Order: sequence, then structure tokens, then C-alpha cells
Amino acid sequence: MTRHGKNCTAGAVYTYHEKKKDTAASGYGTQSVRLGKDAIKDFDCCCLSLQPCRDPVLTEDGYLYEKEAILQYILHQKTDIAKKMKAYEKQKRALKSEGQLESKSEERERAEKFKQRENNIVSKPINPFTSDSCSIMCITHGSSSSSSSDTGASSSSSALPSFWIPCLTPEAKPTLLKKPSKTVLCPMSGCPLKMSDLISVRFTPLDPSLDRVALLTRQDRYVCAVTKDTLGNSVPCAVLRPSGVVVTMECVEKLIQKDMIDPMTGDKLKEKDIIPLQRGGTGFAGSGVALKAKEARPVMQA
Repeated sequence: MTRHGKNCTAGAVYTYHEKKKDTAASGYGTQSVRLGKDAIKDFDCCCLSLQPCRDPVLTEDGYLYEKEAILQYILHQKTDIAKKMKAYEKQKRALKSEGQLESKSEERERAEKFKQRENNIVSKPINPFTSDSCSIMCITHGSSSSSSSDTGASSSSSALPSFWIPCLTPEAKPTLLKKPSKTVLCPMSGCPLKMSDLISVRFTPLDPSLDRVALLTRQDRYVCAVTKDTLGNSVPCAVLRPSGVVVTMECVEKLIQKDMIDPMTGDKLKEKDIIPLQRGGTGFAGSGVALKAKEARPVMQA
């Protein structure tokens, strides 16, 4: 087929293929791409480093993290919050001092206006037919008018910004910082996160004789601690809080929920002690996981 046949521009219909190609070439419009299996995290990988976990820990929402990575994240967030709080307190002190200065300047202006009015008052009676009285009245009226004009000019100059000076334009006003929240949030769920809430997870390897390097090279690495079924992204699984072992949801529904006892430690379980593990998709549309990635770009509007 010729190039003209592949890119036919003589048709009366603007096809979907032509629209997608023009959108990608123009740099405008939202781009959406369907994700494949290679772009999906495995169930035993950290949500931050995206690598298989050496020392896995789980949040109460079911997200798996490498212990070192999530502790570094929490410490980084705490230092960032401390910096933001320090900047907020500095701004608060500056605004407080600025308000005190403004109140002092207003009191000073009031006192000066009062002094000016007092100085303009003449104690002896004025004869309107003499030249001295006329000159005094002219001086008083002129001073009052000049003072009013000066105050009006000063007020107008203080109210109107200087558009030719970059630091005095209306856009140059400093933005006020909001008081930062002291709560560290989970990077995946956005819920509050504490070190004490992290749960240690123990995966049961498929072959205990293999070392870590040999285990990571295999596709099927771990099994259910009770039924020995192979675990993967296509198998719903959960973590038991007392022992930290990973079991399938089928095992939870058919065996564990009958007596609510941890099969590893024998401890009594509650509903909150069974935490479903958040896993990635399988690459198939039927897995129920959103497999589209979108990139929002500028939109041309007429």
C-alpha cells in the first residue's frame, strides 16, 4: 500500500486514527495509554521502590512497603513539616509586628493632626478689617488646605501601587502560608500513617532451600502459609495481623473465618486483624484494575 493510501487526506470523514495521530503530533490534548503487564507492580513489591521487599511491612489499608523505604519517607515528611511550620511561625511573627507598627503609626498620625489643629487656633480676637487678620486667616486657610491636600496625596499614593516598579505591583504581594498539618500521610491511600501502625509481613517461600537471588528470578515465589497455593497478582490474598503470614482470601473465607483463630500462633482474631493485601493488576481487562494511564496536556480552545 502506498503512503497516500495509509494517510489519505481526501476523505470527507476525520477518522479516529487521524485524530489520535494529530493529537500526538501537536502536543495538545489529553493522551491516554493502555498499560500492559510490564507496567504493573507485583504483589510482593514495595509501593515506593517498586522492587521485591527484603523486610516487608504493611499499613492498615493493605499497602506493602519496604521497611527502610517507608521509614525514610516518614522521616523526610516530618522534617519537611518542621520546615513548613518554622516558615509559618516566622510569617506569623512578621504579621504581628507589622500590625503593631501600623497601630503605632496610626496613633502617631492622630497625634500630629491634633497638634496641627491646636497650632492653627488663634487665642486673641481677630478684627476682620485689619491686614494682619486677613494675612492670619489666609495663612490658616492655606495651611489647612495644603495639609488636606498633602494628606489626600499621601493617602492616594499609599493606596495606589507603582506599576513601573516590579516590587510594588499588585502581583508582588507575598503569598500567605497556610498552617501545615503535622500528620504524616500514606503516599498511596492518603490516610494518616504512623510507625507504630506498620505490620511486619512474613511471606512463605515456594522452595525454602533457595536463596533470595534464586527466589527472585522465579515467577512463582511465594505460597499461602496454610493451603500452599501459589500467590500472585491474580490471587486475592490477606495478611493476618498477629503472625504476619500471607494467606489467600479463599483460605480466609473457608477456614479462618469459621473459628477466627490464627492458624500459626493460635491467637483469637478480629475482623480488623484480617487485612486484604492491595495487589497490582494482571494485564487483562477482566482483573477489574484500571489499566489506563492519562497525561493531561494543554488544550487549544477557539
